[in-house]
Amino acid sequence: MRVAIYVRVSTQRQAQSQTIDQQLARLRSYLEGRGWMLPPENIFKDDGFSGARLGRPGLDQLRDKVRRSEVDVVLMTAPDRLARKYVHQVLLLEELEGAGCTVEFVDRPMSQDPHDQLLLQIRGAVAEYERSLITERMRRGRLMKLQAGALLPWSKTPFGYRADPLHPRDPAGIRIEEAEAAVGASIFAWYLADGTTLREVGLRLQAHGFATPGGEKQWAISTIKGLLTNPVYTGVVYGCRMRAREVRRRRSPLQVRQGGEQKSVEILPREQWVEVARIPALVTQRESDLVQAKLGQNKQFASRNNKAHAYLLRALVSCGKCQLACLGRTCVSGHSYYRCQGKRDRLYSARAERCESRLVPVTQLDELVWADLCEVILHPEMIARALERAHAGNWLPQQLQSRLQTLRKGQASLQQQVERLTEAYMSGVIELGEYQRRRGEVEQKIGALVSQEQQVMAQVDRQQEVAELASTIEEFCQRVEKGLAEARFEEKRELVELLIDRVVVTDEEVEIRYVIPTTVSSEQVRFCHLCSDYQSLKRESKAVTSRLTRNPVEQNDRGVDHELTAESSSDARSLRGLSAPSKRTR
Repeated sequence: MRVAIYVRVSTQRQAQSQTIDQQLARLRSYLEGRGWMLPPENIFKDDGFSGARLGRPGLDQLRDKVRRSEVDVVLMTAPDRLARKYVHQVLLLEELEGAGCTVEFVDRPMSQDPHDQLLLQIRGAVAEYERSLITERMRRGRLMKLQAGALLPWSKTPFGYRADPLHPRDPAGIRIEEAEAAVGASIFAWYLADGTTLREVGLRLQAHGFATPGGEKQWAISTIKGLLTNPVYTGVVYGCRMRAREVRRRRSPLQVRQGGEQKSVEILPREQWVEVARIPALVTQRESDLVQAKLGQNKQFASRNNKAHAYLLRALVSCGKCQLACLGRTCVSGHSYYRCQGKRDRLYSARAERCESRLVPVTQLDELVWADLCEVILHPEMIARALERAHAGNWLPQQLQSRLQTLRKGQASLQQQVERLTEAYMSGVIELGEYQRRRGEVEQKIGALVSQEQQVMAQVDRQQEVAELASTIEEFCQRVEKGLAEARFEEKRELVELLIDRVVVTDEEVEIRYVIPTTVSSEQVRFCHLCSDYQSLKRESKAVTSRLTRNPVEQNDRGVDHELTAESSSDARSLRGLSAPSKRTR
Protein backbone atom coordinates (compact mmCIF):
# COMPACT_ATOMS: atom_id res chain seq x y z
CA MET A 1 0.00 0.00 0.00
CA ARG A 2 1.56 3.28 -1.15
CA VAL A 3 0.59 5.94 1.39
CA ALA A 4 1.03 9.73 1.33
CA ILE A 5 0.10 12.35 3.93
CA TYR A 6 -0.79 16.01 3.51
CA VAL A 7 -0.56 18.67 6.24
CA ARG A 8 -1.26 22.41 6.07
CA VAL A 9 -1.41 25.52 8.24
CA SER A 10 -2.71 28.92 7.14
CA THR A 11 -0.18 31.31 8.66
CA GLN A 12 3.54 31.43 9.35
CA ARG A 13 2.75 31.89 13.03
CA GLN A 14 0.97 28.54 13.09
CA ALA A 15 3.89 26.97 11.26
CA GLN A 16 6.30 28.33 13.88
CA SER A 17 4.12 27.09 16.76
CA GLN A 18 4.67 23.48 15.67
CA THR A 19 1.10 22.79 14.53
CA ILE A 20 2.56 21.12 11.42
CA ASP A 21 4.55 18.80 13.67
CA GLN A 22 1.43 18.06 15.70
CA GLN A 23 -0.44 17.02 12.57
CA LEU A 24 2.50 14.88 11.46
CA ALA A 25 2.67 13.17 14.85
CA ARG A 26 -1.03 12.27 14.76
CA LEU A 27 -0.82 10.95 11.21
CA ARG A 28 2.30 8.87 11.92
CA SER A 29 0.60 7.37 14.98
CA TYR A 30 -2.40 6.46 12.84
CA LEU A 31 -0.15 4.84 10.24
CA GLU A 32 1.67 2.79 12.86
CA GLY A 33 -1.68 1.48 14.11
CA ARG A 34 -2.56 0.35 10.59
CA GLY A 35 0.89 -1.08 9.95
CA TRP A 36 1.52 1.14 6.92
CA MET A 37 4.93 2.40 5.85
CA LEU A 38 5.45 6.08 4.94
CA PRO A 39 8.34 7.00 2.60
CA PRO A 40 9.83 10.46 3.39
CA GLU A 41 9.15 11.66 -0.16
CA ASN A 42 5.40 11.05 0.37
CA ILE A 43 5.09 13.75 3.06
CA PHE A 44 3.59 16.89 1.53
CA LYS A 45 3.52 20.15 3.54
CA ASP A 46 2.13 23.64 3.00
CA ASP A 47 3.41 25.98 5.70
CA GLY A 48 1.60 29.31 5.76
CA PHE A 49 -0.75 28.71 2.80
CA SER A 50 -4.44 29.54 2.98
CA GLY A 51 -6.90 26.73 2.41
CA ALA A 52 -9.11 29.08 0.39
CA ARG A 53 -6.94 28.79 -2.73
CA LEU A 54 -5.77 25.79 -4.71
CA GLY A 55 -2.35 27.17 -5.67
CA ARG A 56 -0.26 25.47 -2.96
CA PRO A 57 3.15 23.89 -3.71
CA GLY A 58 2.67 20.85 -1.48
CA LEU A 59 -0.83 20.18 -2.80
CA ASP A 60 0.39 20.58 -6.39
CA GLN A 61 3.11 17.95 -5.85
CA LEU A 62 0.60 15.57 -4.26
CA ARG A 63 -1.86 15.96 -7.15
CA ASP A 64 0.91 15.32 -9.66
CA LYS A 65 1.96 12.15 -7.86
CA VAL A 66 -1.61 10.87 -7.65
CA ARG A 67 -2.11 11.63 -11.34
CA ARG A 68 0.91 9.43 -12.12
CA SER A 69 -0.71 6.60 -10.08
CA GLU A 70 2.14 6.61 -7.54
CA VAL A 71 -0.13 6.88 -4.46
CA ASP A 72 -2.93 4.57 -3.31
CA VAL A 73 -4.03 6.33 -0.08
CA VAL A 74 -3.85 9.99 0.97
CA LEU A 75 -4.14 10.62 4.70
CA MET A 76 -5.13 13.93 6.35
CA THR A 77 -6.26 15.00 9.80
CA ALA A 78 -9.49 16.71 8.65
CA PRO A 79 -11.23 17.88 5.45
CA ASP A 80 -10.50 21.55 6.19
CA ARG A 81 -6.77 20.80 5.82
CA LEU A 82 -7.49 19.85 2.21
CA ALA A 83 -9.49 23.01 1.45
CA ARG A 84 -11.51 25.68 3.21
CA LYS A 85 -14.05 25.99 0.41
CA TYR A 86 -16.62 23.27 -0.09
CA VAL A 87 -16.45 23.47 -3.88
CA HIS A 88 -12.66 23.02 -3.71
CA GLN A 89 -13.07 20.02 -1.42
CA VAL A 90 -15.44 18.35 -3.88
CA LEU A 91 -13.13 19.16 -6.80
CA LEU A 92 -10.05 17.70 -5.10
CA LEU A 93 -11.82 14.62 -3.74
CA GLU A 94 -13.25 13.79 -7.15
CA GLU A 95 -9.85 14.30 -8.78
CA LEU A 96 -7.99 12.10 -6.27
CA GLU A 97 -10.60 9.35 -6.18
CA GLY A 98 -10.97 9.46 -9.97
CA ALA A 99 -7.28 8.62 -10.25
CA GLY A 100 -7.80 5.49 -8.14
CA CYS A 101 -6.60 7.02 -4.85
CA THR A 102 -8.45 6.73 -1.53
CA VAL A 103 -8.69 9.76 0.80
CA GLU A 104 -8.92 9.15 4.56
CA PHE A 105 -9.38 11.61 7.44
CA VAL A 106 -8.13 10.74 10.93
CA ASP A 107 -10.63 12.86 12.85
CA ARG A 108 -13.65 11.22 11.26
CA PRO A 109 -13.06 8.37 8.80
CA MET A 110 -15.45 8.65 5.86
CA SER A 111 -17.01 5.91 3.79
CA GLN A 112 -19.36 5.90 0.81
CA ASP A 113 -22.30 5.60 3.20
CA PRO A 114 -24.86 8.37 2.47
CA HIS A 115 -24.72 9.54 6.09
CA ASP A 116 -20.92 9.93 5.95
CA GLN A 117 -21.13 11.77 2.64
CA LEU A 118 -23.75 14.13 4.06
CA LEU A 119 -21.55 14.77 7.10
CA LEU A 120 -18.59 15.49 4.83
CA GLN A 121 -20.64 18.06 2.89
CA ILE A 122 -21.82 19.70 6.12
CA ARG A 123 -18.27 19.90 7.47
CA GLY A 124 -17.05 21.45 4.22
CA ALA A 125 -19.76 24.11 4.35
CA VAL A 126 -19.00 24.82 8.02
CA ALA A 127 -15.26 25.15 7.31
CA GLU A 128 -15.98 27.68 4.55
CA TYR A 129 -18.34 29.58 6.86
CA GLU A 130 -15.74 29.63 9.65
CA ARG A 131 -13.09 31.05 7.35
CA SER A 132 -15.42 33.80 6.11
CA LEU A 133 -16.41 34.60 9.68
CA ILE A 134 -12.80 34.78 10.90
CA THR A 135 -11.81 36.96 7.94
CA GLU A 136 -14.65 39.42 8.53
CA ARG A 137 -13.99 39.60 12.28
CA MET A 138 -10.31 40.30 11.70
CA ARG A 139 -11.11 43.00 9.13
CA ARG A 140 -13.61 44.75 11.40
CA GLY A 141 -11.35 44.49 14.43
CA ARG A 142 -8.39 45.92 12.54
CA LEU A 143 -10.52 48.78 11.19
CA MET A 144 -11.77 49.68 14.69
CA LYS A 145 -8.22 49.75 16.04
CA LEU A 146 -7.09 51.96 13.16
CA GLN A 147 -9.96 54.38 13.76
CA ALA A 148 -9.12 54.47 17.47
CA GLY A 149 -5.46 55.22 16.74
CA ALA A 150 -4.31 52.11 18.59
CA LEU A 151 -2.70 50.22 15.69
CA LEU A 152 -0.15 51.22 13.07
CA PRO A 153 -1.19 50.17 9.55
CA TRP A 154 2.20 48.77 8.58
CA SER A 155 4.20 45.72 9.63
CA LYS A 156 7.55 47.33 8.72
CA THR A 157 8.47 50.80 9.97
CA PRO A 158 8.99 53.33 7.14
CA PHE A 159 12.48 54.53 6.24
CA GLY A 160 13.55 57.32 8.63
CA TYR A 161 11.55 56.13 11.64
CA ARG A 162 11.92 53.61 14.45
CA ALA A 163 9.23 51.90 16.51
CA ASP A 164 9.21 50.77 20.13
CA PRO A 165 10.76 47.25 20.11
CA LEU A 166 8.33 46.06 22.78
CA HIS A 167 5.26 47.54 21.08
CA PRO A 168 6.06 47.82 17.36
CA ARG A 169 2.44 48.56 16.32
CA ASP A 170 1.86 51.30 18.93
CA PRO A 171 1.75 54.81 17.31
CA ALA A 172 2.97 56.41 20.55
CA GLY A 173 6.31 54.62 20.24
CA ILE A 174 7.30 56.08 16.84
CA ARG A 175 10.45 58.23 16.83
CA ILE A 176 12.74 59.70 14.17
CA GLU A 177 15.96 57.92 13.20
CA GLU A 178 18.15 60.94 12.58
CA ALA A 179 20.57 59.49 9.99
CA GLU A 180 17.85 57.99 7.79
CA ALA A 181 15.63 61.05 8.27
CA ALA A 182 18.38 63.26 6.84
CA VAL A 183 18.60 61.02 3.75
CA GLY A 184 14.82 61.05 3.34
CA ALA A 185 14.66 64.86 3.55
CA SER A 186 17.50 65.10 1.02
CA ILE A 187 15.59 62.91 -1.45
CA PHE A 188 12.65 65.34 -1.38
CA ALA A 189 14.95 68.38 -1.70
CA TRP A 190 16.98 66.88 -4.58
CA TYR A 191 13.90 65.91 -6.57
CA LEU A 192 12.35 69.37 -6.18
CA ALA A 193 15.42 70.98 -7.76
CA ASP A 194 14.83 72.16 -11.33
CA GLY A 195 15.40 69.48 -13.96
CA THR A 196 16.22 66.70 -11.49
CA THR A 197 14.87 63.24 -12.35
CA LEU A 198 14.38 60.14 -10.25
CA ARG A 199 17.40 58.58 -11.93
CA GLU A 200 19.61 61.53 -10.93
CA VAL A 201 18.38 61.26 -7.35
CA GLY A 202 19.30 57.57 -7.37
CA LEU A 203 22.79 58.30 -8.72
CA ARG A 204 23.36 60.84 -5.96
CA LEU A 205 22.26 58.37 -3.30
CA GLN A 206 24.67 55.76 -4.65
CA ALA A 207 27.49 58.29 -4.99
CA HIS A 208 27.15 59.18 -1.30
CA GLY A 209 26.97 55.49 -0.31
CA PHE A 210 23.57 55.73 1.40
CA ALA A 211 21.93 52.37 2.07
CA THR A 212 18.41 51.57 0.87
CA PRO A 213 15.51 50.91 3.31
CA GLY A 214 16.36 47.22 2.97
CA GLY A 215 20.04 47.79 3.76
CA GLU A 216 21.24 47.27 0.17
CA LYS A 217 23.72 49.44 -1.72
CA GLN A 218 21.83 49.43 -5.01
CA TRP A 219 18.89 51.86 -5.16
CA ALA A 220 15.94 51.34 -7.53
CA ILE A 221 13.68 53.92 -9.11
CA SER A 222 10.62 52.22 -7.60
CA THR A 223 12.12 52.54 -4.09
CA ILE A 224 12.73 56.26 -4.51
CA LYS A 225 9.25 56.83 -5.91
CA GLY A 226 7.73 54.87 -3.02
CA LEU A 227 9.43 57.20 -0.53
CA LEU A 228 8.30 60.33 -2.36
CA THR A 229 4.65 59.22 -2.54
CA ASN A 230 4.33 58.08 1.08
CA PRO A 231 2.25 60.65 3.05
CA VAL A 232 3.78 59.49 6.36
CA TYR A 233 6.72 61.88 5.84
CA THR A 234 4.33 64.84 6.28
CA GLY A 235 3.66 63.63 9.83
CA VAL A 236 0.31 61.89 9.29
CA VAL A 237 -0.16 58.11 9.44
CA TYR A 238 -3.04 56.81 7.29
CA GLY A 239 -4.63 53.39 7.27
CA CYS A 240 -6.75 51.80 4.51
CA ARG A 241 -4.71 53.77 1.97
CA MET A 242 -4.16 50.93 -0.51
CA ARG A 243 -5.34 47.47 -1.37
CA ALA A 244 -4.08 44.53 -3.42
CA ARG A 245 -5.66 43.78 -6.78
CA GLU A 246 -5.05 41.68 -9.86
CA VAL A 247 -2.62 43.12 -12.38
CA ARG A 248 -4.21 44.97 -15.28
CA ARG A 249 -1.35 44.88 -17.75
CA ARG A 250 0.53 42.01 -19.28
CA ARG A 251 3.57 40.80 -17.39
CA SER A 252 6.14 38.33 -18.57
CA PRO A 253 5.26 34.80 -17.38
CA LEU A 254 9.00 34.11 -17.19
CA GLN A 255 9.30 36.36 -14.12
CA VAL A 256 6.46 34.90 -12.06
CA ARG A 257 7.56 32.87 -9.06
CA GLN A 258 6.52 29.21 -8.90
CA GLY A 259 3.27 29.05 -7.01
CA GLY A 260 3.15 32.79 -6.67
CA GLU A 261 0.42 35.19 -7.68
CA GLN A 262 0.65 38.32 -9.75
CA LYS A 263 -0.65 41.11 -7.53
CA SER A 264 -0.50 44.85 -7.79
CA VAL A 265 -1.23 47.67 -5.34
CA GLU A 266 -4.03 50.15 -5.91
CA ILE A 267 -4.18 53.50 -4.08
CA LEU A 268 -7.70 54.13 -2.81
CA PRO A 269 -9.47 57.53 -3.04
CA ARG A 270 -8.30 59.91 -0.32
CA GLU A 271 -11.76 60.09 1.28
CA GLN A 272 -11.45 56.40 2.15
CA TRP A 273 -8.21 56.84 4.08
CA VAL A 274 -8.36 56.53 7.86
CA GLU A 275 -6.17 58.91 9.86
CA VAL A 276 -4.49 56.83 12.55
CA ALA A 277 -1.99 59.08 14.31
CA ARG A 278 0.27 62.12 14.11
CA ILE A 279 4.04 61.61 14.22
CA PRO A 280 7.09 63.88 13.71
CA ALA A 281 7.30 65.08 10.10
CA LEU A 282 10.36 65.02 7.82
CA VAL A 283 8.99 67.43 5.19
CA THR A 284 6.23 69.99 5.05
CA GLN A 285 2.88 69.42 3.39
CA ARG A 286 3.75 72.04 0.75
CA GLU A 287 6.95 70.21 -0.22
CA SER A 288 5.03 66.94 -0.51
CA ASP A 289 2.36 68.58 -2.71
CA LEU A 290 5.03 69.98 -5.04
CA VAL A 291 6.65 66.56 -5.33
CA GLN A 292 3.31 64.89 -6.17
CA ALA A 293 2.59 67.53 -8.82
CA LYS A 294 5.99 66.99 -10.44
CA LEU A 295 5.56 63.19 -10.40
CA GLY A 296 2.14 63.53 -12.02
CA GLN A 297 3.51 65.77 -14.74
CA ASN A 298 6.46 63.48 -15.49
CA LYS A 299 4.15 60.45 -15.65
CA GLN A 300 2.67 61.81 -18.87
CA PHE A 301 6.09 61.59 -20.53
CA ALA A 302 6.96 58.10 -19.29
CA SER A 303 8.32 55.72 -21.92
CA ARG A 304 5.45 53.27 -21.36
CA ASN A 305 3.03 55.97 -22.56
CA ASN A 306 5.09 56.77 -25.66
CA LYS A 307 3.21 55.25 -28.60
CA ALA A 308 4.61 57.39 -31.36
CA HIS A 309 6.08 54.29 -33.04
CA ALA A 310 4.19 51.15 -34.00
CA TYR A 311 5.54 47.84 -32.65
CA LEU A 312 3.63 44.72 -33.65
CA LEU A 313 4.96 42.79 -30.63
CA ARG A 314 4.64 45.57 -28.05
CA ALA A 315 4.69 44.07 -24.51
CA LEU A 316 5.03 40.53 -25.93
CA VAL A 317 8.82 40.07 -26.20
CA SER A 318 11.00 38.67 -23.41
CA CYS A 319 14.73 38.11 -23.11
CA GLY A 320 15.63 34.45 -22.86
CA LYS A 321 18.82 35.22 -20.91
CA CYS A 322 17.64 37.38 -18.00
CA GLN A 323 13.86 36.75 -18.32
CA LEU A 324 13.09 40.50 -18.37
CA ALA A 325 10.75 42.15 -20.85
CA CYS A 326 12.05 43.73 -24.05
CA LEU A 327 10.74 47.19 -24.94
CA GLY A 328 10.60 48.81 -28.36
CA ARG A 329 13.06 51.61 -28.98
CA THR A 330 13.56 53.79 -32.07
CA CYS A 331 16.87 55.59 -32.56
CA VAL A 332 17.33 59.05 -34.04
CA SER A 333 18.54 57.37 -37.23
CA GLY A 334 15.14 55.69 -37.58
CA HIS A 335 16.23 52.13 -36.77
CA SER A 336 13.95 50.31 -34.33
CA TYR A 337 14.92 47.55 -31.88
CA TYR A 338 13.48 45.47 -29.07
CA ARG A 339 15.85 46.08 -26.15
CA CYS A 340 16.01 44.02 -22.97
CA GLN A 341 15.28 45.95 -19.78
CA GLY A 342 18.34 44.31 -18.27
CA LYS A 343 20.54 46.43 -20.53
CA ARG A 344 19.32 49.63 -18.89
CA ASP A 345 20.81 51.35 -15.86
CA ARG A 346 20.76 49.28 -12.67
CA LEU A 347 18.37 51.84 -11.16
CA TYR A 348 15.73 50.57 -13.61
CA SER A 349 16.60 46.89 -14.01
CA ALA A 350 17.43 46.22 -10.31
CA ARG A 351 20.12 43.79 -11.52
CA ALA A 352 23.75 43.81 -10.41
CA GLU A 353 25.03 43.21 -13.95
CA ARG A 354 23.76 44.34 -17.31
CA CYS A 355 22.26 41.77 -19.65
CA GLU A 356 24.55 40.78 -22.53
CA SER A 357 21.75 40.06 -24.99
CA ARG A 358 21.81 41.73 -28.40
CA LEU A 359 19.35 44.30 -29.70
CA VAL A 360 16.64 42.63 -31.79
CA PRO A 361 15.63 44.42 -35.04
CA VAL A 362 11.92 45.23 -34.82
CA THR A 363 11.16 44.85 -38.52
CA GLN A 364 12.76 41.44 -38.89
CA LEU A 365 11.31 39.98 -35.69
CA ASP A 366 7.83 41.30 -36.51
CA GLU A 367 8.00 39.81 -40.01
CA LEU A 368 9.30 36.49 -38.70
CA VAL A 369 6.57 36.16 -36.07
CA TRP A 370 3.79 37.28 -38.43
CA ALA A 371 4.90 34.80 -41.12
CA ASP A 372 4.98 32.01 -38.56
CA LEU A 373 1.55 32.96 -37.22
CA CYS A 374 0.12 32.90 -40.76
CA GLU A 375 1.59 29.44 -41.30
CA VAL A 376 -0.04 28.17 -38.14
CA ILE A 377 -3.43 29.55 -39.18
CA LEU A 378 -3.13 28.17 -42.71
CA HIS A 379 -2.19 24.70 -41.40
CA PRO A 380 -4.52 23.96 -38.44
CA GLU A 381 -3.48 20.30 -38.54
CA MET A 382 -0.28 21.35 -36.78
CA ILE A 383 -2.38 22.51 -33.81
CA ALA A 384 -4.37 19.28 -33.83
CA ARG A 385 -1.15 17.23 -33.64
CA ALA A 386 0.08 19.36 -30.75
CA LEU A 387 -3.23 18.82 -28.96
CA GLU A 388 -2.93 15.05 -29.35
CA ARG A 389 0.60 15.07 -27.93
CA ALA A 390 -0.44 17.38 -25.10
CA HIS A 391 -3.42 15.31 -24.00
CA ALA A 392 -2.38 11.71 -24.55
CA GLY A 393 1.16 11.41 -25.82
CA ASN A 394 1.34 9.65 -29.19
CA TRP A 395 -1.29 7.02 -28.43
CA LEU A 396 -3.93 6.27 -31.04
CA PRO A 397 -7.56 5.53 -30.11
CA GLN A 398 -7.19 2.00 -31.54
CA GLN A 399 -4.33 1.30 -29.16
CA LEU A 400 -6.39 2.59 -26.27
CA GLN A 401 -9.29 0.31 -27.18
CA SER A 402 -6.93 -2.66 -27.55
CA ARG A 403 -5.44 -2.07 -24.12
CA LEU A 404 -8.92 -1.67 -22.65
CA GLN A 405 -9.95 -5.06 -23.99
CA THR A 406 -6.78 -6.65 -22.62
CA LEU A 407 -7.46 -5.26 -19.14
CA ARG A 408 -11.04 -6.50 -19.17
CA LYS A 409 -9.96 -9.99 -20.29
CA GLY A 410 -7.47 -10.02 -17.44
CA GLN A 411 -10.19 -9.10 -14.95
CA ALA A 412 -12.45 -11.87 -16.27
CA SER A 413 -9.63 -14.41 -15.95
CA LEU A 414 -8.90 -13.40 -12.37
CA GLN A 415 -12.60 -13.54 -11.51
CA GLN A 416 -12.66 -17.14 -12.76
CA GLN A 417 -9.72 -17.90 -10.44
CA VAL A 418 -11.76 -16.58 -7.50
CA GLU A 419 -14.66 -18.83 -8.46
CA ARG A 420 -12.37 -21.88 -8.73
CA LEU A 421 -10.80 -21.11 -5.35
CA THR A 422 -14.27 -20.86 -3.82
CA GLU A 423 -15.25 -24.23 -5.32
CA ALA A 424 -12.03 -25.80 -3.99
CA TYR A 425 -12.69 -24.46 -0.51
CA MET A 426 -16.33 -25.62 -0.55
CA SER A 427 -15.13 -29.07 -1.65
CA GLY A 428 -12.66 -29.22 1.23
CA VAL A 429 -9.58 -29.26 -1.02
CA ILE A 430 -7.95 -26.23 0.71
CA GLU A 431 -8.19 -24.86 4.23
CA LEU A 432 -9.90 -21.59 5.17
CA GLY A 433 -6.62 -19.74 5.90
CA GLU A 434 -5.09 -20.74 2.58
CA TYR A 435 -8.32 -19.84 0.78
CA GLN A 436 -8.40 -16.37 2.33
CA ARG A 437 -4.73 -15.72 1.56
CA ARG A 438 -4.94 -16.77 -2.08
CA ARG A 439 -8.25 -15.00 -2.67
CA GLY A 440 -6.84 -11.80 -1.18
CA GLU A 441 -3.92 -11.91 -3.60
CA VAL A 442 -6.23 -12.41 -6.58
CA GLU A 443 -8.58 -9.61 -5.48
CA GLN A 444 -5.63 -7.27 -5.09
CA LYS A 445 -4.66 -7.98 -8.72
CA ILE A 446 -8.25 -7.36 -9.80
CA GLY A 447 -8.20 -3.99 -8.03
CA ALA A 448 -5.01 -3.00 -9.82
CA LEU A 449 -6.51 -3.89 -13.20
CA VAL A 450 -9.70 -1.94 -12.40
CA SER A 451 -7.59 1.11 -11.54
CA GLN A 452 -5.71 0.84 -14.84
CA GLU A 453 -9.01 0.50 -16.70
CA GLN A 454 -10.26 3.75 -15.15
CA GLN A 455 -7.11 5.52 -16.30
CA VAL A 456 -7.49 4.20 -19.85
CA MET A 457 -11.14 5.28 -19.92
CA ALA A 458 -10.08 8.76 -18.88
CA GLN A 459 -7.58 8.82 -21.77
CA VAL A 460 -10.32 7.73 -24.20
CA ASP A 461 -12.45 10.64 -22.99
CA ARG A 462 -9.53 13.00 -23.52
CA GLN A 463 -9.13 11.71 -27.07
CA GLN A 464 -12.77 12.58 -27.75
CA GLU A 465 -12.24 16.02 -26.24
CA VAL A 466 -9.18 16.56 -28.43
CA ALA A 467 -11.21 15.73 -31.54
CA GLU A 468 -13.88 18.28 -30.57
CA LEU A 469 -11.28 20.96 -29.82
CA ALA A 470 -9.46 20.31 -33.09
CA SER A 471 -12.71 20.75 -35.02
CA THR A 472 -13.41 24.08 -33.30
CA ILE A 473 -9.86 25.32 -33.90
CA GLU A 474 -10.02 24.39 -37.58
CA GLU A 475 -13.21 26.42 -38.00
CA PHE A 476 -11.55 29.40 -36.30
CA CYS A 477 -8.50 29.20 -38.58
CA GLN A 478 -10.71 29.03 -41.68
CA ARG A 479 -12.52 32.21 -40.65
CA VAL A 480 -9.31 34.09 -39.86
CA GLU A 481 -7.22 33.09 -42.87
CA LYS A 482 -9.46 34.96 -45.32
CA GLY A 483 -8.16 38.38 -44.27
CA LEU A 484 -4.51 37.57 -43.56
CA ALA A 485 -3.15 38.79 -46.89
CA GLU A 486 -4.77 42.23 -46.69
CA ALA A 487 -4.65 42.78 -42.93
CA ARG A 488 -3.78 46.31 -41.75
CA PHE A 489 -1.40 46.91 -38.85
CA GLU A 490 -4.25 47.37 -36.35
CA GLU A 491 -5.79 44.06 -37.44
CA LYS A 492 -2.43 42.30 -37.23
CA ARG A 493 -1.88 43.68 -33.75
CA GLU A 494 -5.31 42.50 -32.62
CA LEU A 495 -4.67 38.99 -33.93
CA VAL A 496 -1.19 38.86 -32.37
CA GLU A 497 -2.57 39.86 -28.96
CA LEU A 498 -5.20 37.13 -29.23
CA LEU A 499 -3.02 34.25 -30.42
CA ILE A 500 0.46 34.91 -28.95
CA ASP A 501 1.26 34.72 -25.27
CA ARG A 502 4.99 35.46 -25.44
CA VAL A 503 7.94 35.73 -27.84
CA VAL A 504 11.19 34.72 -26.13
CA VAL A 505 14.42 35.75 -27.89
CA THR A 506 17.69 34.08 -26.86
CA ASP A 507 20.54 35.16 -29.12
CA GLU A 508 19.76 33.41 -32.43
CA GLU A 509 16.72 31.47 -31.20
CA VAL A 510 13.16 32.80 -31.30
CA GLU A 511 10.53 30.90 -29.31
CA ILE A 512 6.89 31.75 -29.98
CA ARG A 513 4.29 30.64 -27.44
CA TYR A 514 0.87 30.41 -29.05
CA VAL A 515 -2.49 30.40 -27.30
CA ILE A 516 -5.27 29.13 -29.54
CA PRO A 517 -8.93 29.89 -28.60
CA THR A 518 -11.06 26.76 -28.48
CA THR A 519 -14.50 28.35 -28.26
CA VAL A 520 -16.22 31.14 -30.18
CA SER A 521 -16.61 33.26 -27.04
CA SER A 522 -12.93 33.04 -26.14
CA GLU A 523 -11.99 34.54 -29.51
CA GLN A 524 -12.99 37.92 -28.15
CA VAL A 525 -10.74 37.80 -25.06
CA ARG A 526 -6.98 38.29 -24.94
CA PHE A 527 -5.09 35.55 -23.15
CA CYS A 528 -3.41 37.96 -20.71
CA HIS A 529 -6.88 38.94 -19.48
CA LEU A 530 -7.89 35.32 -18.95
CA CYS A 531 -4.69 34.15 -17.29
CA SER A 532 -3.59 36.46 -14.47
CA ASP A 533 -1.37 33.91 -12.79
CA TYR A 534 0.73 31.84 -15.14
CA GLN A 535 1.80 29.33 -12.47
CA SER A 536 -1.08 28.69 -10.07
CA LEU A 537 -3.58 28.38 -12.90
CA LYS A 538 -1.65 25.34 -14.07
CA ARG A 539 -3.08 23.59 -11.06
CA GLU A 540 -6.41 25.32 -10.47
CA SER A 541 -7.64 24.77 -14.04
CA LYS A 542 -7.89 21.69 -16.23
CA ALA A 543 -4.20 21.54 -17.15
CA VAL A 544 -2.75 20.51 -20.49
CA THR A 545 0.35 18.35 -20.19
CA SER A 546 2.62 18.45 -23.22
CA ARG A 547 5.62 16.37 -24.18
CA LEU A 548 8.09 18.88 -22.72
CA THR A 549 6.29 21.26 -20.35
CA ARG A 550 3.09 21.77 -18.45
CA ASN A 551 1.26 24.89 -19.59
CA PRO A 552 -1.63 26.96 -18.21
CA VAL A 553 -5.26 26.62 -19.07
CA GLU A 554 -7.95 29.11 -18.18
CA GLN A 555 -11.64 28.31 -18.28
CA ASN A 556 -14.57 30.56 -17.49
CA ASP A 557 -17.83 31.72 -18.99
CA ARG A 558 -15.93 33.38 -21.84
CA GLY A 559 -14.30 30.20 -23.11
CA VAL A 560 -11.18 28.09 -22.84
CA ASP A 561 -7.68 28.89 -24.07
CA HIS A 562 -4.98 26.25 -24.36
CA GLU A 563 -1.26 26.90 -24.63
CA LEU A 564 0.25 24.02 -26.58
CA THR A 565 3.90 23.14 -26.76
CA ALA A 566 5.41 21.32 -29.73
CA GLU A 567 8.40 21.57 -32.03
CA SER A 568 7.58 22.75 -35.54
CA SER A 569 8.90 21.05 -38.64
CA SER A 570 8.80 24.05 -40.96
CA ASP A 571 11.76 25.48 -42.83
CA ALA A 572 14.36 27.17 -40.66
CA ARG A 573 14.23 30.94 -40.49
CA SER A 574 16.44 33.36 -38.60
CA LEU A 575 16.91 37.04 -37.97
CA ARG A 576 19.51 38.93 -39.97
CA GLY A 577 22.86 38.29 -38.32
CA LEU A 578 21.55 35.28 -36.39
CA SER A 579 22.72 31.91 -37.56
CA ALA A 580 20.51 29.28 -35.92
CA PRO A 581 16.89 28.58 -36.90
CA SER A 582 14.00 29.88 -34.86
CA LYS A 583 12.28 27.63 -32.35
CA ARG A 584 8.55 27.86 -32.02
CA THR A 585 6.36 26.84 -29.14
CA ARG A 586 2.67 26.28 -29.54
